[in-house]
Amino acid sequence: LLASVAGIIIGTVSLTGAHQFIGQFVEVASAGNLILMLVMVAVMSLILGMGLPTTANYIVVSSLMAPVIVIVGAQNGLIVPLVAVHLFVFYFGILADDTPPVGLAAFAAAAISRGDPIRTGIQGFSYDIRTAVLPFMFIFNTDILLIDVGVVDGLVAVIVTTVGMLAFCSATQRFMLIRNRLWETLLLLLIAFTMFRPDFWLDRWSPPFDLRPGPEIVALLEADAGATSPRDLRVRFVGPDFDDASRLITRNSIIQVSPTEDAFAGLADAGVVMTLDEGRAVVEEPFPGTPLFQELQGFDFYADQPVTLDKVLVAVEGRPAREWVYLPAAGLLGFVWLLQRRRRGTLTAA
Repeated sequence: LLASVAGIIIGTVSLTGAHQFIGQFVEVASAGNLILMLVMVAVMSLILGMGLPTTANYIVVSSLMAPVIVIVGAQNGLIVPLVAVHLFVFYFGILADDTPPVGLAAFAAAAISRGDPIRTGIQGFSYDIRTAVLPFMFIFNTDILLIDVGVVDGLVAVIVTTVGMLAFCSATQRFMLIRNRLWETLLLLLIAFTMFRPDFWLDRWSPPFDLRPGPEIVALLEADAGATSPRDLRVRFVGPDFDDASRLITRNSIIQVSPTEDAFAGLADAGVVMTLDEGRAVVEEPFPGTPLFQELQGFDFYADQPVTLDKVLVAVEGRPAREWVYLPAAGLLGFVWLLQRRRRGTLTAA
């Protein structure tokens, strides 16, 4: 029965073409801003999850909203494990149980307490707001998922995540050891943000990628001709928009190229058929069924200006570890804790 209900919702959305509209709407409205894109997907997952039990909830949000993050996120440089995307939409779908206006858990609690269901839902969500932050950690700090992470790194990720969530809860409830002052609340929000997304500050200190001209991809692949495993390369495509050829758009993607002496053949197998023309890497339209067919559909390959592989993003070696960013955040948290402890001692003595 649950699968049937979920199938009706998914089928209705698919037949009406709303699933394509959702992705296009999020892409245009977010304007390439990853945070705004994720917030919009979170709100839509909350709406889709209203009134649905857990199993049907996951089927619906994973089928309709997860592809939006994967496709739109990849176009704007966000490449994360698929399990992180599914956990993101699933968490927000489940949150619909205690958020108005259709909060099943809030209505159940209100029936027991004989209170107002809407007020109960709002109050419950204010206590449960930490759950609304955790999905963002799955996206921006994937170490918490323990994918290819050692024991020490896993423990650091769990500890940092816990401390960040406690700091965020203290900021939203305006209480740590005693009631926060305004600047302490703002500082706790900054600490929580740093714990959740350390790469935001690290990227400004040390850029993660070296941007090289597109044609250099041939030399990079020829240098790896003797490798034994495929190489993942981040690339950036630039070309005219299919809907408005006078406007240039950008798409970021990851391509997996198998080692071969013929770099162009390896790229073609990865879905990039290109030629070098006057210092540019000109890309041809991919055939249906090839790896990049869906991702590059937004380009107009028959306009006067060609679609080019504009940049190759090569990972910078010797980049500082993100753990260095946690140290100042932990120091600020300790500073706030000491101030509040001293202030509480003063109030107790008085």
